[in-house]
Amino acid sequence: MVKRYTGGIISPIAPTTNVQSGSAFWSSVNQLQGKQAGNWPIAGAIPFDYLIVGGGAGGGGGNGGGGGGAGGVIIGSTTVLPGSTTTITVGAGGSGQSSTGTSSSAFSLTALAGGAGSGETNLSAGGNGGSGGGGGSVGSTNHAGGTGTAGQGNNGGSGSTNGVGFRNGGGGGGAGAAGTSATNSVSGAGGVGISSSISGTATFYGGGGGGGGYTVAGSAGGSGGGGAGGNNSGTTTGTAGTANTGGGGGGGGNSYPGGGASGGSGVVIVRYPDSFPAATSTTGSPTITVTGGYRIYRFTGSGSITF
Repeated sequence: MVKRYTGGIISPIAPTTNVQSGSAFWSSVNQLQGKQAGNWPIAGAIPFDYLIVGGGAGGGGGNGGGGGGAGGVIIGSTTVLPGSTTTITVGAGGSGQSSTGTSSSAFSLTALAGGAGSGETNLSAGGNGGSGGGGGSVGSTNHAGGTGTAGQGNNGGSGSTNGVGFRNGGGGGGAGAAGTSATNSVSGAGGVGISSSISGTATFYGGGGGGGGYTVAGSAGGSGGGGAGGNNSGTTTGTAGTANTGGGGGGGGNSYPGGGASGGSGVVIVRYPDSFPAATSTTGSPTITVTGGYRIYRFTGSGSITF
């Protein structure tokens, strides 16, 4: 049975409820059901594009730590009703020495934090998350990379040691590719992120952190904010992931017990055609731009948006 909902919208089904804010929005399932019933597009609904990026993880500390996994990246579209409010949560990056960050969320979707890189200060495999952390190495043990989440990221690479002093970290996984595993002659590079132009400029998000090198040079982080791994000499500390990209932190080089770098914080960006009115209110101080036929709201801190 077709019913009329608030705003004059006619549909055979009720809209999906946002569990965070209690507001309603029209999911892809709602839209399909509406199309099948001949009642789509619905009057008054605002079409949205979104990018949700979780916080990147910290790189593993010690001699040859694994790179931090990137925060998960979710890209998609939905619709919302005028007058509805959406809660935005932006995740923080994890600190160095194998710390995960926090997740980001909007529209009832959650982009997971990256998995922490492993190393001598975290004697285990890389952590699981949006993208998996790189594995470190110690003694004669190679630690495996962590597991990424399908649709958000990829696995981290494994560490490598020959048990005699070669200890090199694997790269953290990125949203676009897995981290590279280390060998005795090279540490692992961070996995590349994913490019999006939702902000009006093509930008990579969700790059994995590079593995640290105890006996070799540290490797580069993946495009999308991943930090480089620390070197066997000189710059022994990894490079931090770039803020608001979800990039993983670089692993420590010849730097026991520290050296792992922090991951980059996440971001949430939403846009809709500028033929629709500006949002009636926002919290969290998003950056607002109007370009290319869109109103764009870029959240670098948690908040909300009301239409």
